[in-house]
Amino acid sequence: MRIAVDAMGGDNAPQAIVEGIMLAQKNYPSIEFQLYGKESEIRKYVTNDTNIKIIHTDEKINSDDEPVKAIRRKKAASMVLAAKAVKDGEADAIFSAGNTGALLAAGLFIIGRIKNIERPGLMTTMPVMGNPDGGFDFIDMGANADNKPEHILQYAILASYYAKNVRQIENPTVGLLNNGSEATKGSELTKASYELLAAEKSLNFIGNVEARDLLTGAADVIVTDGFTGNAVLKSTEGTAMALMDVLKASILGAGLKGKLGAVLLKDALRGMKKELDYSSHGGAVLFGLKAPVIKTHGSTGPEAVSYTIRQIHDMLESHVIDDLVAYFEEKASDKED
Repeated sequence: MRIAVDAMGGDNAPQAIVEGIMLAQKNYPSIEFQLYGKESEIRKYVTNDTNIKIIHTDEKINSDDEPVKAIRRKKAASMVLAAKAVKDGEADAIFSAGNTGALLAAGLFIIGRIKNIERPGLMTTMPVMGNPDGGFDFIDMGANADNKPEHILQYAILASYYAKNVRQIENPTVGLLNNGSEATKGSELTKASYELLAAEKSLNFIGNVEARDLLTGAADVIVTDGFTGNAVLKSTEGTAMALMDVLKASILGAGLKGKLGAVLLKDALRGMKKELDYSSHGGAVLFGLKAPVIKTHGSTGPEAVSYTIRQIHDMLESHVIDDLVAYFEEKASDKED
């Protein structure tokens, strides 16, 4: 396995990226890591150069760069070179913590879509409360602001393949995010999407799921349009951060008794924080492309990077992308016939 890494992407690059690679290297010594970026900076954090390949470039894509223009103009940027390595068959997957829009553009324009996929979706695995080992796959998180019912159906198929082949869920349930559980509820988009999902025999579709039930494990896969998905994701993140801040303020404001209580509850509080943190499931997958394209948060740390490498390893080992390419090419052939 060969993973092309944009070592200069993210707020804490290259340190956090390279240190995360070093952590992952211990568990996956056979993976070749291709680190794209400024060699002198990257080498500071390389503690074991086994299967480490550094491809030097001084150019990188910044967080405030306009995505499409950056991909087209910065031909020697670390992210662009990493994407080209995947396109040219020199690497099997690409990973970046950099500019999300630019990575989406690199995936679309350099690596390319799977045949018959109209718009790739951004998917992440979210936590299920009360079940630290559980989770659900949430797609689309914002790759597309406007969607058609056909896109929602494709997202459901993509995420179901991931849940089954990467997360090892035998017959993953699929729910459609909506403002009510009844089939007749929702916008024209969700009602039309419901009909397509219900008619697709390859899916274990269980109907609509309301936002309040997302974190309870209502379904293994939740599908929605990109605008709604992004709003829900940010709302969930904001609520989790606010909850932790309120809890911390309450403890500190309770004086000595509160601080003593915090000491006694330290393990429980640490477990709660971990349960709210979905980075342990890996990064966000731009699904619908010809190879794994994975994005992590710009402020990601070494541990989250190592989780993402585990995720990419599992994706490559399961051949989920190859299966999806075959599935949608067959779909395209059926339409032509």
